[in-house]
Amino acid sequence: MNYFQSLLLRGGGLMMSTVVHHWMGTLDYKAAYYDQSVDPAYPEGNRRKRLYIFWHEYILFMLFLRRRCHLAMLLSRHRDADVLEQIASIFGFETVRGSSSRGGVAAIREMMQKAKDYHLTITPDGPRGPRRKLAPGAIFLASKLQIPLVLLGLGYDRPFRVPTWDKFAVPRLFSRARAIVSPEIFVPPKLTSEMLQQISASIETAMNQLCDCAENWAASGDLFLGESQMTSGPLNDFNNTITLKQAVIKNISLN
Repeated sequence: MNYFQSLLLRGGGLMMSTVVHHWMGTLDYKAAYYDQSVDPAYPEGNRRKRLYIFWHEYILFMLFLRRRCHLAMLLSRHRDADVLEQIASIFGFETVRGSSSRGGVAAIREMMQKAKDYHLTITPDGPRGPRRKLAPGAIFLASKLQIPLVLLGLGYDRPFRVPTWDKFAVPRLFSRARAIVSPEIFVPPKLTSEMLQQISASIETAMNQLCDCAENWAASGDLFLGESQMTSGPLNDFNNTITLKQAVIKNISLN
């Protein structure tokens, strides 16, 4: 990439980050937690590193809401992620470029290095899908590093859908955005191939349950057990103690 291309990319990233900031800033964000302390914005939450996973179609949700929360995000090496990398950097994310098809081994190694200082976040159906189908890389990484997974079920109220492989979600201005956040999930070390596939299938099912629940919550506008308001960036404190029923994620008991 020459200097002119680099300059255009940075300018595009700055313009798009401004659009994302103002657009996403109009939404009403609420969350329900199994354990609030797993949120990377939580003031005590940075003591143990975690791996946060969510579906690719909701990447704007995470970029806007958890900016400057000491997160390193895995992005693909495809050119369509170049501007996304610029946006992530402006919002205070560390980034690692790679995927299962391009630079996967090097990306895993770099994520392992990042985990010494940062929380990690991955969209496990990216960069090319299939939509909401979990590739096992995130499970392997959690097992190898022995850091807990946290699943994020995210949803908007009837968003616009871009005709891409992931049906990328663009929320309507001033609409509702909802998150349901799992407790920590510990993946056993030294996984066999069979164990990796079984756990990946279990996590995929749980993620889809949480995502469906968050989308239904956002669309309905109903009150939700233990809901609390969310704001962007790191917080000084949380005001509520929240406990959810375990039934929503009953399929992810791994130990």
